[in-house]
Amino acid sequence: MPAPCLRLALVLALLAPTAGAAPLSAIGVENQYADVIAQIGGAYVQVRAIESDPNTDPHSFEASPKIAAAIAGADLVVENGLGYDDWAGKMLAASPNPARQVINVQHLLGLPDATPNPHLWYNPAIMPPLANAIAASLTTLDPAHAAEYQANARAFIASLAPLDQAVAAFRAAYPGTPVAVTEPVGDYLLQDAGAEILTPFSLQAAIMNGTDPAPQDVSLQDALFTGHKVKILVYNQQVTDPLTQSFLTLAAQNHIPVVGVYETMPAPGYDYQSWMLAETKALREALTLGQSTQSLLEGAK
Repeated sequence: MPAPCLRLALVLALLAPTAGAAPLSAIGVENQYADVIAQIGGAYVQVRAIESDPNTDPHSFEASPKIAAAIAGADLVVENGLGYDDWAGKMLAASPNPARQVINVQHLLGLPDATPNPHLWYNPAIMPPLANAIAASLTTLDPAHAAEYQANARAFIASLAPLDQAVAAFRAAYPGTPVAVTEPVGDYLLQDAGAEILTPFSLQAAIMNGTDPAPQDVSLQDALFTGHKVKILVYNQQVTDPLTQSFLTLAAQNHIPVVGVYETMPAPGYDYQSWMLAETKALREALTLGQSTQSLLEGAK
C-alpha cells in the first residue's frame, strides 16, 4: 500500500468506533429525561427509563433490587430532584462510583429545596441547559465522540423552536386565560403560556402530596366551575381520586373543556418535543373549540 494510503487507513482506524465496544449505560429516572439522553447520546448510549408508566402515580413508585442494580451500574444518571425522586438519590449514595456522572436537574438549575413545584420538565426553558449538561457528561465519559454529543445537543435545542413558538403564540393571542388545575403538574407550561391559574396552590399541593385539602379550598375550586370563572380544567391523568373526579364531573356539567396532563411522557408515539407540543395544542383547542383532550395515549398528533 502506498505510504499516503497507509497513513489514511491508520487515521480512519483511529477515528472509527472500537469494534464490539459496549455503549455507555445511562438512566433517566423519569422517561422524559431518558428521551433527552437518547436524543443526545445516539448510537453510543444505551438508555433506560425507570418511571415510564402513564397509568400510575409516580409519587407511589417503589424501587426494586433490580432497579438498584441498574442504577449502580449506570455510567450516567439524570434525576429530577426536589424530593420527586429521592429514592434514586439514596440508591446512588448506596453505590458510590467516582466515575459515574449524575445530573440532578434541581441542582443544575440552582433551585432551592423549598421550590414548591417539582414538575420541572413542563418548563421548556430548562431543556437547553440540561441538553448541554448531558452532552458534557457524555463527553467526559466518552471523549472520542464529543463532536457527536455536542452536535446532537445543538440539534435538540434547535428542535425546541416550534414548541417555543407555539407557547409564545398562545401567550400573545390569549393572555390571562383563567384555568383550574388539579395539581401543579402543568403549571410551568401554563405560566409560560400566560394563563392565570385560579386554583389555590394550597389545594394543588394537598392533592400532589396526598393530604386532605382545606374545605374552603375545595369550595373555591368548585365555584370556579359552577360560576364559569375558568375556561379550562387541566387534569393530572396519573393521580385520580374521588375529589379530582368530582372536579372532572363539575367541569363536564358546566361545559368546561378538560386537558389531561401527565407526569411521565406518554409513550410510544412521543418524544419530549412532540409531547409538549401536543399539550400546547390541546390547550389551544380547549380554548378555541371547546374540545377536551383528556388522553394523549393514542400517540403523537
